[in-house]
Amino acid sequence: MIPPGSTIGILGGGQLGRMTVLAGRRMGYRFNIYEPNAGCAAGMVADLEVNAPYNDLNSLRKFASQVDVVTLEFENIPVSAVEVIADQVPLHPSGQVLYICQHREREKDFLSNSGFPCVPFEVVKSSQELAAAVKRMGLPCILKTASFGYDGKGQRKIASTDEDFEAIWLEFGSDVGIVEKWIAFRGEYSVICAMNEKGEGNTFPMSENIHRDHILHSSIVPARIDADKQREAEALAMKIAKALDLVGLLAVELFLTQDNEWLVNELAPRPHNSGHYSFDACLTNQFEQHVRAVCGLPLGATTLLSPVVMVNLLGDLWNPDKPEWNILLSDPTVKLHLYDKGTPRAGRKMGHFCVVDESIKTALRKAENIFEALGGTSGS
Repeated sequence: MIPPGSTIGILGGGQLGRMTVLAGRRMGYRFNIYEPNAGCAAGMVADLEVNAPYNDLNSLRKFASQVDVVTLEFENIPVSAVEVIADQVPLHPSGQVLYICQHREREKDFLSNSGFPCVPFEVVKSSQELAAAVKRMGLPCILKTASFGYDGKGQRKIASTDEDFEAIWLEFGSDVGIVEKWIAFRGEYSVICAMNEKGEGNTFPMSENIHRDHILHSSIVPARIDADKQREAEALAMKIAKALDLVGLLAVELFLTQDNEWLVNELAPRPHNSGHYSFDACLTNQFEQHVRAVCGLPLGATTLLSPVVMVNLLGDLWNPDKPEWNILLSDPTVKLHLYDKGTPRAGRKMGHFCVVDESIKTALRKAENIFEALGGTSGS
């Protein structure tokens, strides 16, 4: 066990690291952040911010020597960097989990080979292979980069076999692509689960997720589906976490098909945007749970204390001035979280808010009304 008062190192300096620091502070932990870019959101609330590239092995070794355990807040970190860290200090999740989850081909191979239901896919490495895969997969389908894709980046819908596949491949700009079958789903959901080194694990209540332009707009908890289907998804998420030999958090993104079957879309071995609701509506939030898991503490109860709707605040709302926060803060049931990320821009996650209410229907209506009053666009 790595007790309170110890120092946790975090690779990555975004809002997930920031909220992990804020949660861990209450438990007495100190935090050092390793982030290539100075003035990061997590660094502003940490004890120490180290700015160096992920390929600077000497800086990584020095960073590891100053902490008691290291974790990460996003997947786009070279495995070579975490291997250097792991030689000196406990690292959770492991480099192997990172290796699998940071690359769509490896992730989908893991899911498929382990017998977990996932979206049908093919790996392509040229425009000719792309054209052939599209023909076999059927239309429409989705072309995705194998790595460095998030919030809709690195993906393209293909709706016709008459497309110029040579031009698409050149524009794509990646050596490896994943062609996925288009899923006519009933809904998108996610389950976040936690495991510590003893193999103890639990899940957070499932969230129902609404996306706009491939970016998460809102999460609704409890999800508006049958309780038995929720339990199925939670059990599936825990099986995946155990198969990965996870220590930390794992977000499992899921589609519910028209045939009422679960398909795994993507995995994220870290706190997740769709779990932000837990800060205001669960007995233990996902960030505290992450700290507990990587430090070998007993896991906290994830009991949902109130129905809740979380809404992301993107840089589009700063148009050009910041939103009128009094619109939001005048309601005592609304909780505002801003990430202090500097210059806003379209599509950039600048914060979120949560609405808690005894009725999920009321919470959802209120959340959308607030979002529109702040300058957001209605519709899903």
